Amino acid sequence: MFNGFSPETIDFLWGIRLNNNRPWFEEHKKEYQQYLYEPMKALAQEVFAPFRDVPNMAYKCSRIYKDARLHPAVPYKESLWLSMRPDNLPWSEQPTLYFEIRPEGYSYGFILWRPKTEMLEKYRRMLLAKPEEFPGLIKKLEKVSGVSCKIEEYARKKPCENEELKSLFNMRSIFMDIDRQPDDLLFSPKLAQEVTKTLQALYPMYEYCLKFTGSL
Repeated sequence: MFNGFSPETIDFLWGIRLNNNRPWFEEHKKEYQQYLYEPMKALAQEVFAPFRDVPNMAYKCSRIYKDARLHPAVPYKESLWLSMRPDNLPWSEQPTLYFEIRPEGYSYGFILWRPKTEMLEKYRRMLLAKPEEFPGLIKKLEKVSGVSCKIEEYARKKPCENEELKSLFNMRSIFMDIDRQPDDLLFSPKLAQEVTKTLQALYPMYEYCLKFTGSL
């Protein structure tokens, strides 16, 4: 059962940021397990429960250890996250529902981070074929969830004859998430309910993006 994170969780995250080395971590490993990793696992299980019947969706709860082959400079991450996405596929290419906690605070929502070129080409064809569908979905989800949609565009814009679709046509990444500083909600069992409610509200965005990432 998830009982909330604690001020000690934030203390540990600041500690690892300021002391990203093996001796410090080994000295504080019990704090990592008690205040960060175990609560994150409990949160992940509760948040994923309503999504268990979604075809090919899996959740992953990250650990703090970095891959030394990719990050040789420092051994540990400075944040922990849970992600819900298509099973056995890289998160950076797939629509993802997530929660992340950092020293400065926490965030949760939906992200699609720079999918492959061929995926975005299919997306643009979908957008032009049904020019009202995706903007309408964004507007509806912003109203239902209270979460604003943010678009990362290509630096070099692709030509689009439809003026109203130019920003969406040049989409490289899309985000619909909430970013908060440490607060009472973070330290409460109610966090699981709030995160679950938001991710359920944003699930139609996940479904739409699966259509062009090739997961459907």
